[in-house]
Amino acid sequence: MPVPMLRRRSLVVAASLALLLSASAAVAQGPSKSGPVFVNGTAQVVPAFQDSTRWIRQHLWVETDFDSDKDGKKDRVFVDVTRPGQTDSEGLKVSIVYGSSPYFAGTSRVDPAWDVKQELDAVSPPREPATAPPYREDRIRISNVLINQWVPRGFAVVHSEATGTGQSQGCPTVGDYPERMAMKFVIDWLNGRAKGYTTKTGMDEVKATTWSTGKVGMIGTSYEGTLPLAAATTGVQGLEVVVPVSPNTSYYNYYRANGLVRSPGGYLGEDVDVLYDFIASGDTAGRANCDRIWKNGIFAGAKGQDRATGDYNDFWAARDLVPLVKNIKAAVLLAHGLNDYNVMPSHSVRVFEELQAHHITSAIYLHQGGHGGNPPEELLNRWFSHYLYGVDNGVEKDGRAWIVSNTAAPVSAPGQRPVAPAPAPFATFPVPGSTPVTFYGQSGGRGVATMRLKAPARGVDSLTDDVAMSGSANASAAQSANRLLYATAALKDTVHISGTARVTLRVASSASAANLTVWLVTLPYDSTRRGSEGNRGVITRGWADIRNSKSLTTGGYYTDKRPGEPLVPGAFHDVTFDLEANDQMLLPGQQLGVMVMSSDRQFTLWPKAGTRLTVDLAHSSFAIPIVGGVSALTKAGVTR
Repeated sequence: MPVPMLRRRSLVVAASLALLLSASAAVAQGPSKSGPVFVNGTAQVVPAFQDSTRWIRQHLWVETDFDSDKDGKKDRVFVDVTRPGQTDSEGLKVSIVYGSSPYFAGTSRVDPAWDVKQELDAVSPPREPATAPPYREDRIRISNVLINQWVPRGFAVVHSEATGTGQSQGCPTVGDYPERMAMKFVIDWLNGRAKGYTTKTGMDEVKATTWSTGKVGMIGTSYEGTLPLAAATTGVQGLEVVVPVSPNTSYYNYYRANGLVRSPGGYLGEDVDVLYDFIASGDTAGRANCDRIWKNGIFAGAKGQDRATGDYNDFWAARDLVPLVKNIKAAVLLAHGLNDYNVMPSHSVRVFEELQAHHITSAIYLHQGGHGGNPPEELLNRWFSHYLYGVDNGVEKDGRAWIVSNTAAPVSAPGQRPVAPAPAPFATFPVPGSTPVTFYGQSGGRGVATMRLKAPARGVDSLTDDVAMSGSANASAAQSANRLLYATAALKDTVHISGTARVTLRVASSASAANLTVWLVTLPYDSTRRGSEGNRGVITRGWADIRNSKSLTTGGYYTDKRPGEPLVPGAFHDVTFDLEANDQMLLPGQQLGVMVMSSDRQFTLWPKAGTRLTVDLAHSSFAIPIVGGVSALTKAGVTR
């Protein structure tokens, strides 16, 4: 997540003046006034709004209700505005596209992560100090992101810097109340309910109600996608639509997995305090105080991020958006890459499921890429046009899930560069007809053992942990002492996997603590890089801490605060947990396989080699969501 955000591509739509004047869907401001224009349900570039020299640019500070740096004063959030000149010259009122970020002012140039070369039950080695991001008090332009795309279409664009970053006051709280609420007050200001000031500490007010309709849409990717969803959970009036792209919806599920310390893909050893150091670009005069309160106070120790156990606690609960979804009043269009192992797909899928359960207007766009990836531009434009300007374009009647298949070909026209494959609409995700089918491994997993639909009467398999062996190396090997691999026969027909796989293992460890990793793969294994820290042969994967077996009984969203317990060497424990959600087509000739490992070199801590895991196959199973269920597998030649 702590990487510069994927920037919005400018969208240039050629439209003749005659077409614009004849568009029946134009929003008129009066016979001689400019206004947004909509054709086929989407906002068009309006010539009167294209001249950037006429745009009005403002910067201000909006006052909040919190004091994250404990200086006795309410924190103010730094905001900039770019809007068509007609909002002054013609009294035009426009709706707003809003982006917020902790990255706008810059990030740390040296930000060491934790050393993952440690035992699971040992104290982490000290982390090297970071180099703080620079602070620039004279910087007044926050960002140019979104401006060229939306201002020419008759929207204002607003940016704000997260608390404790850039010229916003306070401290970075990484997911806590101040970070979630700061944007609410910006939206309140756009609706005349909060105060904005021309300076950071002064009392000269600036208002938005002369040019703002009060209708706001938010969009962003990764951390910048987390913030729109966080703002929506406040239930603030005026936030009509949010488009979170690859949002981190639970810091626990970003930095932990089912009781286990687990890094996000590509950022081995990162944790909340590392992210804090990366974004803390606020006024240097207050950094030591913020470090004391947050990084070295709230974040630290057993009641904070707790790298010693990986257990869930109140610290993580305060940084979990899923329980707050019920408060959302905005329409939500989620977007996520199915091969994103930085912010993993379950972050969006779990929120989508919660939105649907509460009957909140929502849809999800799932593509085959990695981290980032906006919904198709036309779909995004239709959502903003409908929810911000009331254009009757039927977007609310579309399918709730837009999914790009891994078998879809790029779309291109003669003489044009290929573009991303078009998504197919579905009523929901998982796609209709998806049913969990339970598979069982047979003895012999150090080779490539059979995986069937019937449990074996008995049998155990054992592996020896060695983090030096990557998952790809283990999946590619015909024989390996460091993993167990079970697979179907080669498929005779296409099999569609859609949803969340669930694993149940009865497992014993030779040590008091051990990593547990499960990959769902295709064979022959293809190690070609794909997505964010993914491979083409990986369908999905998941991780768990066997010490938390008392909490790992049903699978699903992990929020159990019971602490893990040291393992008795040789004693069996039952654990059930979910892998990452996915949607993939398996093709004829491929085999569907499940691989069990201990440590995962890309994601877990790196204990010394030698821990032995033993799996009781008669009491272990893998529930995989198959469209068409058992009958589809039978058609593909999978027998009991």
